[in-house]
Amino acid sequence: MATSDDTCKEDNLLFPLPPPSVIAAPQTLPDASLEPPSIQSIISSLNLTAFVEGGYMAETDRNTLEIPSPFPPYPAVTFSDPNPVPENYTFDPETYYRPSFDPSRRSASTTIYYLLTGPGKNGENGGGSPKGYLHRNRGRIIHTLHRGRGRYVILHADEKPCRVESFLVGKDVEKGEKVQWIVEGGKYKGTFVLPVGDGEDGKEDAMIFISETTVPGWEVFDHDFLDRKGLEMLMEGDDEKIKQLEWLVKEE
Repeated sequence: MATSDDTCKEDNLLFPLPPPSVIAAPQTLPDASLEPPSIQSIISSLNLTAFVEGGYMAETDRNTLEIPSPFPPYPAVTFSDPNPVPENYTFDPETYYRPSFDPSRRSASTTIYYLLTGPGKNGENGGGSPKGYLHRNRGRIIHTLHRGRGRYVILHADEKPCRVESFLVGKDVEKGEKVQWIVEGGKYKGTFVLPVGDGEDGKEDAMIFISETTVPGWEVFDHDFLDRKGLEMLMEGDDEKIKQLEWLVKEE
């Protein structure tokens, strides 16, 4: 099976698959104490915490300007949910929303640091959080790369048939790698870490270290993970496509 980073046409692949250690990485919250010292230094310096999407994050800015929400007044649900509009929904601020959250308002923007790390020392599954699971947000997100290299996979759930897009993020812009990219609301995205290029001479730890700015501001209220049933629906039962993507689906 093809594993080249710069082609996705061999063996009818949607995109080149990463090493088995990335695919098989356990779906648990990462443990910073198991990361290499250089990664631990980044996590400690920026006060990053383990994140349910995979990797580590810290919110660095929440715009004090609030705007009327352009989104529905009920929580986002995953693609496979047969009732995306909850009947008789009543907002309960005591569930899992941040204090003082009002579903009729949104911060104009929010910004976070987000860090994915290599699959663990010597490719083992001890430490490391090398993949971000397929999820979507209602708001558009602007991504900016700081360090590392990886691949993003976008499922255009708002198009029919669902278009699958993938691209590399990295510092080699002459070869088409991206240092800035935008994912519009309503589209599922997943990502995984790749080894740094030869130009880095192997000294930099494998990672994807970025900033994300969400407009309007990010709320868990507007976020959902893609489940296996939703993947099957989006891929219209195409077993080959499902097989290539299922490891990026977060287990329930």
